[in-house]
Amino acid sequence: MHLALMSHYNTIKMKKYNTLKFLSVIWILLTLVSCKKDLLDRKPLDALSTANPLATPNELKLYVNQFYNLFPVHPVNVGGTGIAFDDAGTDNMIFSSVNTRLSGQLALSNASSLGGYTTIRSLNYFLANYKNAKGDQTLINQYVGEARFFRALNYFNLVKGYGDVTWVNQVLPEDPEIMKVPRDPRTLVIDSVLKDLDVAISLLPTAANSASMRIHRDVASAYKSRIALYEGTWQRYHQQKADPFFTANITEDKIRGYFTQARDAASSVISSGRWSVYSTGKPLQDYSDLFITTDLSSNKEVMLWRKYNTGDNIGHSVSKYISSDGGDLGLTLSLVDDYLTINGTPFTGIERLNAQRKYAQELLPTVRDPRLSQTAGVPGQPMKPVNVLVPSYPPIDQTGFNRNTTGYPMHKFLEYNTAAATTDDFKSMAPGIAMRYAEVLLNYAEAVAELGGDQSLIASALKPLRDRAGMPQVDFAKEYNTSADYPFRNLSPVIQSVRRERRVEFACEGFRMDDIFRWAAADLLLVNKRQLGTLFTGSDLNDQNTTIGFYKGAIYYDTAPAGKSINLYLSGNPGDAVRYIDPHKNVLPTGSRFNTLRDYLLPLQQRMLQLTEGKWVQNPGW
Repeated sequence: MHLALMSHYNTIKMKKYNTLKFLSVIWILLTLVSCKKDLLDRKPLDALSTANPLATPNELKLYVNQFYNLFPVHPVNVGGTGIAFDDAGTDNMIFSSVNTRLSGQLALSNASSLGGYTTIRSLNYFLANYKNAKGDQTLINQYVGEARFFRALNYFNLVKGYGDVTWVNQVLPEDPEIMKVPRDPRTLVIDSVLKDLDVAISLLPTAANSASMRIHRDVASAYKSRIALYEGTWQRYHQQKADPFFTANITEDKIRGYFTQARDAASSVISSGRWSVYSTGKPLQDYSDLFITTDLSSNKEVMLWRKYNTGDNIGHSVSKYISSDGGDLGLTLSLVDDYLTINGTPFTGIERLNAQRKYAQELLPTVRDPRLSQTAGVPGQPMKPVNVLVPSYPPIDQTGFNRNTTGYPMHKFLEYNTAAATTDDFKSMAPGIAMRYAEVLLNYAEAVAELGGDQSLIASALKPLRDRAGMPQVDFAKEYNTSADYPFRNLSPVIQSVRRERRVEFACEGFRMDDIFRWAAADLLLVNKRQLGTLFTGSDLNDQNTTIGFYKGAIYYDTAPAGKSINLYLSGNPGDAVRYIDPHKNVLPTGSRFNTLRDYLLPLQQRMLQLTEGKWVQNPGW
């Protein structure tokens, strides 16, 4: 329990705890009907006891089930949040509208309440009362482990959003006076999170597949590697930038301690031998298949996932929105440029420009890392059933969700073999992957790199990802990008390679904003920048006049015309020989205004500051 809170807590007479309100679906008591009297006298096995809550392992299970909604899901509408669209607004993907936070347009009035504390209170209630349960101790341990995991995950999400928060590990009386305590340093909270995960790891069962779709020991270890790596890089790189977001007086030993925990947690999963990168020896297909296989129960890469089943009315709409090569989104030039050539060298200079002159030439797996052609739409790829293929040129002149913003369509997650998924809302069943073994390998590689460890260990960890894609093994010197316009040109070859591999492997899976923030890299990747699309002037795209009503130079503008609903803006100036699609030229004329002294954390509601009577202070810059 928070120390200041404990002291304050002991000075106030304890009030009776209000009965915790369970979710309505958990309160339902199932009625058993039987001709045998002894069955009628028994309490249902899958119902909660109101007289003695959390009295059986099954009641523990029912209770913790509610927290599985913390894992990511796929979006159900254009512009919505979810795995497939969560990179939008970063340097990986953009909608036609800008991301208010990443463009520096978030306002103090946008501050939301810290709803995570409601969930934490529910978890603390469980942890205070689970000992009521009688029965199989192995099952009891499992659900207690799950609760500790979810508390850790909740606090991690709070720290990512707000930085310093108050660590509370007991159910408190609903007394406003008890809530008037200061925030704890984020390092104290993260240390407590990692301890929760250690307990979870010790209690959870081992598993060699994800068929149960429940948390197991290796999932908890994988999340520990994610969280420790996040905090180590956050502290290291924000300290290097001397901004307001690192913990004052943090030592290098403390930072290295986080990297060591990340490395060791990942290593424990790797050495278990229970998991591997999915590959059937088809480098042009295996990567993309992973994200549209509806049942991943036996897949050795996927450690935790969410199943969609339209037969049970559980589906999403990703395939519908991207099956026109539109979705009102597009991959960025920055992302496309970061994939290595098929020979394992940076894609730069005249080689890059020559490939761009013919639309989609730069995307081909004969030219680039094959993961690119399995993430972006390439003309001739299947797009819908009955031989509907990706067209020769992208729909950049369309409206609504039929429009592509950059000329680079997204095809990752596209269920091209399923008519309903590509036609109707809520008919997509592409799984929601919460943790895959690829992340464990990348977390390990980055942690070892940050510790200055053996480069052969890093290359070995990345090898399965390269092998699946049919790419050469890592050669840190060969793939080192020192181009004057490459944002990470000043990083060491090893760190640069690890970051590139992470970006490529996780493109459009919702990792990019977290990575930008923990690397304190918004100044290099976002500030004063607009995300561009494919080459237009200087490529054959400029000269098309196809059956879908294309350009012929007629609908791109350097000044927005009155009454126009479709605009295709280009970089540079009229007369330039080379001009790229520049979707946000009109709305972000000077580029993103992300404030590196403010926008790495969210603002707190004024009400929160008032309720704590100044014990909580506003985040920097707000």
